[in-house]
Amino acid sequence: MHRRAFLADLGMGFTGLALAALLHRDGWVRAADASAWRPPDGKPHFPPKAKSVIWLFMNGGVSHLETFDPKPALVQYAGKTINETPFKDVQNPDKLKLARVVVLNDANGQQRNKLFPTQVGFQKGGQSGIEISDWLPHLRECADDIAVIRSMYTTDDNHGAQTQFHTGRHMLDGEFPTLGAWVHYGLGSLNDNLPQFISMGKREYWNLKDGHYLGPAHDAVPIRVDPKNPLDYGKPELPLGADEQRLGFHLTDRLNRLRGVEYPDDPALTARIQSYELAFRMQKSLPEVLDFSQETEETKQLYGLDRPETREFGMQLLASRRLVERGVRFIQIQHGGGGAGAWDAHGGLKANHEKNCLAVDKPIAGLLKDLKRTGLLKETIVVFATEFGRTPGSQGSDGRDHHIYGFSVWMAGGGIKGGVVHGATDEIGFHAVEHRHYVTDVHATILHLLGLDSRKLEVPGRKRLDIDHGNVIREILA
Repeated sequence: MHRRAFLADLGMGFTGLALAALLHRDGWVRAADASAWRPPDGKPHFPPKAKSVIWLFMNGGVSHLETFDPKPALVQYAGKTINETPFKDVQNPDKLKLARVVVLNDANGQQRNKLFPTQVGFQKGGQSGIEISDWLPHLRECADDIAVIRSMYTTDDNHGAQTQFHTGRHMLDGEFPTLGAWVHYGLGSLNDNLPQFISMGKREYWNLKDGHYLGPAHDAVPIRVDPKNPLDYGKPELPLGADEQRLGFHLTDRLNRLRGVEYPDDPALTARIQSYELAFRMQKSLPEVLDFSQETEETKQLYGLDRPETREFGMQLLASRRLVERGVRFIQIQHGGGGAGAWDAHGGLKANHEKNCLAVDKPIAGLLKDLKRTGLLKETIVVFATEFGRTPGSQGSDGRDHHIYGFSVWMAGGGIKGGVVHGATDEIGFHAVEHRHYVTDVHATILHLLGLDSRKLEVPGRKRLDIDHGNVIREILA
C-alpha cells in the first residue's frame, strides 16, 4: 500500500496542509515529472545569517548611470561617439579580455550611439561616502547600510530578462523555479498561519509563476495591501459563519483526501490542499497584518503613506516589515509592472526616472530605517534589483536603450556588509570590467546567507548548470 493511502485510510487526521507537510518531510511529494525523492527537511544546511528576504524588483530597467554608478565622462564628452573620446578602448576585446564585447556600429562601420549626459547629479552619503543620485536623497541617508554591486551583467536584452533575473536562465531555455521558490522549497515554515512566499505588485505573463518543476505549491501567494480584500478568493462569496466555513472546509478536505489516495503523486492536488487550509487560516491572520491602524503616524510618514506619490509603494513596504516580523520567509515586490515596465525609458528618461525614483525612494529608505530600529535588519535581507541597466549612448533625443553588459543592484541586511561598493564598469558605464557578476551570483549570496547550499536542493532528473548555482559574492559579506 502506498504510504499516502495508508495514512488516509487510518483516519489519523493528517489532512490538508498537515498531511502535505508530513509527506513532504518524509519524501513523498514529487515534482511534476520526477520520480519520488527525499526533499529538504526544512532546515538550513548550515547556520544562517538571515531568516527572511524582501526582494524589491524595478520592472523595465533602471538606469545605473542615473542612480548608483556616476560617470563624469558622460557629461564631459556628451554628444561624441565613443571613438571620439579617450575611452574608445572600452570596446576593444583584446584589451578588455571579456568573453563578449559589444560594439555598436552603423552600416559604414562608425559607432552610431553618441554619449548621453547623466541627467542628474550625485552626492556622497554617510560615512562610507557612496555616491548616490540626487533623485534618491532618502536612500542616500542609508548609504552605510547597503552594499552596491556595480558590475552585474545578464544575457537577455529584452524584458524577458525580468524572468532571467528571478530564475537565472534565459526565458528561451524553458521554465525554471525562481529564487523565491527555491527558498520556499528549501526552508520550513516560521508561521503556519501565513504563506511563506508572498508576491505584491503586478507581474507580467512571462514572469507570473515561480514553482515550475518544483510544483505549484512553491508559487508565491499574490496579495494586495487591502485588509478587506487581501487576496483573490480569500473570503466567502456569500456571508458565512465560522461554523459553516469549517464544515465546508472539512468536506472539501475529505474529498481532496479521497482524491489524493487515487492520485498520490499529483503536485497540483497537493498545492490545492495546502491552499485551502492556508486560506482558511489567512482569513484572520492576513487582514490583521495589513491593518496599519496600530502603527504610529511617525511610522506611516516614514514610509511615505502621507503622500500620494509614495503611498502605494510605501504601503507594500510597511506590509513587508509586518510580514517578516511575523515570520514570512520571502516577500517579492514588483514595482512598475505592466507591459515592458515603468522604468523602461527609451525616451524622456529624466521625467521617467525622476517620477519613479520619487515613488520608491522614501518608502525604501523608510523600510531600511524601520528594520534597523526594530532589529529586524540583522535577520532580513533587502535586495534592490532590475532586469538590466540603460545604455551610455542616447536613444532618440533624450532616452537610453536596454543595456545588459553592466548595471547595478544593491543588497542590505542580514550578513551583508554595509557602506561598500563592489565591482565597477568602465569609464562610461558600458561593460562590467571589475568583479563581474552574473545574476545568479545574487541568488547564491542570498541562499548562502539563509544557510542553504543550492546543490543540496537539486531535483533528480533536473540537473542544473553550474552557472545556475552562481557564486557567493563574498566581498560584500559582513
